[in-house]
Amino acid sequence: MTGGRVSVQTVVGDEPERAAPDEPRAPTPLRTPAFRRFLLANLVSATGTAMAPLALAYAVLGTGGGAGSLGVVLTTTTVPAIVFSLAGGVLADRLPRSRLLFGGNLLAAGAQAALALLVGLRQAGTFSIAACGFVSGVATALIAPAAQGVVAQIVAPGHRQQANALVRLPGNGVRVLGPALGGVLVAAAGPAWALGWDACSFLIAAFLLLGLRLNAPAPPPLPPSGPPASAAANTPATTPLADLRAGWHAFRSRTWLWTYSVAGTVVVAAWLAGYQLLGPIVAAQRYDGARAWGLVQGAFALGLLAGTVVCLRWRPKRLVAVAVLGSAGLALPPAAMGLGLPLFWVLLGAGAGGIGLDIAVVAWTTALQHHVAQGEQGRMSSFTGIGERLAVPFAYLAAALAAHTWGNGTVLLVCAAVIAAATVLNLCVRDVHRVDRRTPGGTTGEG
Repeated sequence: MTGGRVSVQTVVGDEPERAAPDEPRAPTPLRTPAFRRFLLANLVSATGTAMAPLALAYAVLGTGGGAGSLGVVLTTTTVPAIVFSLAGGVLADRLPRSRLLFGGNLLAAGAQAALALLVGLRQAGTFSIAACGFVSGVATALIAPAAQGVVAQIVAPGHRQQANALVRLPGNGVRVLGPALGGVLVAAAGPAWALGWDACSFLIAAFLLLGLRLNAPAPPPLPPSGPPASAAANTPATTPLADLRAGWHAFRSRTWLWTYSVAGTVVVAAWLAGYQLLGPIVAAQRYDGARAWGLVQGAFALGLLAGTVVCLRWRPKRLVAVAVLGSAGLALPPAAMGLGLPLFWVLLGAGAGGIGLDIAVVAWTTALQHHVAQGEQGRMSSFTGIGERLAVPFAYLAAALAAHTWGNGTVLLVCAAVIAAATVLNLCVRDVHRVDRRTPGGTTGEG
């Protein structure tokens, strides 16, 4: 997910790219009805998702549970997203994505509605909340891989980066105000109402996505370098297991894809162990506790939003190299906290890290859409995501044990150093710099 040192000139195209002379100019994403429908579904769903974590925590606490109960609930929500991720990727490449998104959102709506009802009636317990969380995790495993390939079936290649940025815009915008609004709603009316709205948002999104008209999958793109694309992109496998094997072969055959995924596993684990686990503790010890940590999270959310805005205008040429460099910014907040810098510098690092992360996500998603066949994108995103999720629990455990021995500040600096090292190593991979914006026809991917 990260890389080393290259000049800005090596990763940024200075001149605006143009479509081929004989290529008709496609409408911008917002002028495409199917994309507007997909964007609206994401916006509605984001409003509920932003409130859900806070409401879930207070629902558990309201039953008399403590940290142990909340840990059980969070685990049962996360585990199915890992276990069923590969199945979700295979289904996303075999079934119509709009139907899979409809089913996944409908399943999530049912799980959250049941949870809201149990909490509202004061019948919820750790087991019932965990059961609803398990169903929600299965829904996530269905939704995430299917959503990966939707933009490529709606938007012309020349506008995919802009479309990817627009898709992230609602979530990042809601992320700034959503938790605060969720806190007000939970405090005023109780967690059941916030969970109820989360269920409604999934239901509305489900029916918006049910009527989504997707174009037929395009022919597989030419690989930018290295081995040819998997035959699975051209010849559909007859069984899901054969699809999975073919997808794994395609994943391994693309050096830029699997090296970025391995580096991403390291970066995500170090980032979450440092920022999410130790960050609140250091904020309580060195800064102003919850108030300071709330400001840090707000700065990170604003950075994500700013990164989305940057991606609406800036179209770098070497997409994967930009994604590698962008994710390197995640080293800044843990480094600032580990060094004991004043809160201002921590906020600045969090904002810069958010900007870099969002640029990285948009650039990486666009690279996948340009250089991986639509019939493989669900499986490729599953292979990438499952490694990142699997490493996180081990990183939490290792960071907690290390902090007990060497102190929080030292472990934060180690996490920052690990992110930087993964960045340098990933940028040493030659294929990372070869994946650019070109499309199979030899034209640039952005017009």
